[in-house]
Amino acid sequence: MNVTNRRILLASLKVYDLALLTISYAMATVLTFRVGGSASFAHFLSIRVKLSNCLIFAGILLAWHVILLLCRLYESKRLSTRKEKMVGELKAIIFATICLLLVAISFSIQMVTPSFLILFWGISSMGMVGSRFLLRGFLGHVRRKGRDLRHVLIVGTNSRAVAFARRIAATPEWGYNNLGFVDEDWAGSERFKKSGFAMVTNRRRLAEFLRDNVVDEVAIYLPLRSCYENAAQVASLCEQHGITVRCESDIFGIHAARTWRADIDEEHVVATLSAPHDGLSLVVKRVLDIACALTLLILLSPLLALVALLIKVTSKGPVFFRQERIGLNKRRFRIFKFRTMVPGAERMLASLERFNEVSGPVFKIKKDPRITPIGIWLRRASVDELPQLLNVLMGDMSLVGPRPLPVHDYQGFGKDWQRRRFCVRPGITCLWQVQGRSSIGFEQWMKLDLQYLDQWSLWLDLKILARTIPAVLKGTGAA
Repeated sequence: MNVTNRRILLASLKVYDLALLTISYAMATVLTFRVGGSASFAHFLSIRVKLSNCLIFAGILLAWHVILLLCRLYESKRLSTRKEKMVGELKAIIFATICLLLVAISFSIQMVTPSFLILFWGISSMGMVGSRFLLRGFLGHVRRKGRDLRHVLIVGTNSRAVAFARRIAATPEWGYNNLGFVDEDWAGSERFKKSGFAMVTNRRRLAEFLRDNVVDEVAIYLPLRSCYENAAQVASLCEQHGITVRCESDIFGIHAARTWRADIDEEHVVATLSAPHDGLSLVVKRVLDIACALTLLILLSPLLALVALLIKVTSKGPVFFRQERIGLNKRRFRIFKFRTMVPGAERMLASLERFNEVSGPVFKIKKDPRITPIGIWLRRASVDELPQLLNVLMGDMSLVGPRPLPVHDYQGFGKDWQRRRFCVRPGITCLWQVQGRSSIGFEQWMKLDLQYLDQWSLWLDLKILARTIPAVLKGTGAA
């Protein structure tokens, strides 16, 4: 596909997506009025169109357009899996629905009810995923027929280069035509010749090959340590020809980290990240943290006041327990909890450590003599954790994330891989809380935290929050 046709397709897709969201909005409105029974559909049709409403909807369309761009729906994803593409599309619709909810709250749009939002999300999701599925099927058919191809040249003949060539040969719907390989003779050349692929030129004659042939992309699979200068020369040559260069981002063999391009002033760098790095999703996560924490503090204020009174009446000492904990990237902060132990409980820890019932550096015993009578109930119901909603509002914590550990526990960590859990904000609940809490060993606890990091999504956060409620009611593993 030439540049002009691609621009036309992308512009058409952008218009189509906004039209799809508008139609979904209209269909959700019709169904809400007809099924909900809150007002007749005839009454809805009789509503006057106001300029202010038109401006609000224009703003919504603009916000939707920005969301779709930020979700990278219009970037080339030939080499992405179907699951990755579908997840990106559903994520964009979720953000569009949240945007609609925020606008409805801001401008008191009564028509946007929970049932309306569910209908809008369902209709737009089916439309978006279904239309993209049909479009990809059509483009895949076209590419299998030999049209809309990207001609790629592979520099390097090692096993990784051959594996890449086999992947694009096995998936013709990607639309990649392998022109061949470029390399010099080396110790593995004989093994490469047995692969069945052809070497079309060597690196010395690459410039001549690029001048005389149609090349859309060059994939570099040269060993970085021994062939850095050669790889740099190839990349520079491709830049002069305006040819896209692909190279492996995992240049250090880091398996858990993800890579992304970053700009520092005017310098382009490749960053590796072991933490979640979906900018828009993280923004939404923070907005939900603030909104939910503020709402819960208001709704639970009578309970919080009652608990504070009971603590004050039943034992001497302050209502709140404040302790230094390890947070994001090992920043230290003061955590808020309802006091469940006698005053001076931390000073008694050294004399009780021999009774520790869990492995690793953390300290827990079921019948801790320092816990007050009211503290036993507070811990069993996890009510003592509620003041941490203040930490969420302050930005030290999130609703969902690895639990913040005391400095004493952190200093007892014996393996560096366990410290990756600190690359995100700590949370009030996480996988550890919903899978047994204190009944789980320390090493398994750390593995659950890393599993959360590797699989993180907004949907995972919502599932953990939903599972936390029954886990708290059962009191499983509480100590």
